[in-house]
Amino acid sequence: MPQKLPSAAGRVAEAHPDIWQAYAKLGAACASAGPLDKKTVRLAKLALAVGVGSEGATHSHARRAVAEGISTQELEQIALLAIPTLGLPRAVAALTWIRDMTGAKN
Repeated sequence: MPQKLPSAAGRVAEAHPDIWQAYAKLGAACASAGPLDKKTVRLAKLALAVGVGSEGATHSHARRAVAEGISTQELEQIALLAIPTLGLPRAVAALTWIRDMTGAKN
């Protein structure tokens, strides 16, 4: 495990390292399967996490985005883009989850 994982994912990775390595390899293969640059891939993954309503995945992709130098404003725009498609409640939840990782207020 190259980075410290959240507790639940970390427990799976520790208990089943072969599965975790295969999962990580699949993720890397998917990310490099097309012409999108690293930043666009990260923002797309964040948007997918928001769309499916996964707090954990939203936290994970927002945390990684911050580490990769993506601005808080860019991350928050992903949540705002969700309003017309997913609805205001889902977008507000996503904004809250993103802010959990960026430390941003209102």
